[in-house]
Amino acid sequence: MLTIGQLAAYAGVTIKAIRHYHERGLLAEPDRDSSGYRRYSAGDAVTLIKIRTLAGAGVPLARIKDLLDADPDALAAAIGEIDRDIDERITRLQVTRDQLSQLRGGDWLFVSPQVADYLDDLRNLGVSERAVRVERDGWILMQTASPEAAASWIAEKRELMADPEFRDLYLAHDAAYDWSPEDPRLPGLADRTRTWLTTHPSRSECEPVDNPAIARLAAQSQPGASSPAWERLARLMGASPASG
Repeated sequence: MLTIGQLAAYAGVTIKAIRHYHERGLLAEPDRDSSGYRRYSAGDAVTLIKIRTLAGAGVPLARIKDLLDADPDALAAAIGEIDRDIDERITRLQVTRDQLSQLRGGDWLFVSPQVADYLDDLRNLGVSERAVRVERDGWILMQTASPEAAASWIAEKRELMADPEFRDLYLAHDAAYDWSPEDPRLPGLADRTRTWLTTHPSRSECEPVDNPAIARLAAQSQPGASSPAWERLARLMGASPASG
């Protein structure tokens, strides 16, 4: 007869595991000796080793009790089912791992490769992370509303960023976000922007989003998408060059 400690050492498990198997009804409680200690037989050791083997193979504890005394055919069928379950879990875990890998790549998980490259270009130009985040969120919405139009627009945006004058305006607008609304540079920036826009019509303005609900949502101001200086800049751009 074995003590619980001796049984645990013999079977290669912990005493805590044995007690847990008792609680789960997998291993029957043995008789106790005159001192009140559990005493385990060879049969208990065999059962425990079976439990340990099945658990180590990935069989859920809830299934082990039914398999301990199963005939070979029933055991083979159950193991096949458990094996299929494990395959499904592996597939789900691989999907999760792929998603985590994409998350390490930042924007690639949420937007198309073309947009992700464009956002990386913005960072390389010194655009603030706030502006990059606002752009990314806008592209997420636009791609959902109209993938075809978004693909056309990102091609146009890449062309614009290749224009030194546009890049200069983009960076100036990004910097102006933190300016005071009374900053004396705002009227000049508004004039430059208005002049550029009148000579560079946007193709995207002729291609409205075909999902009105998403279009309205995308048009709403996102957190960080405006500031007091930008609000005044918008008013100045709508005014005549002599006002402001």
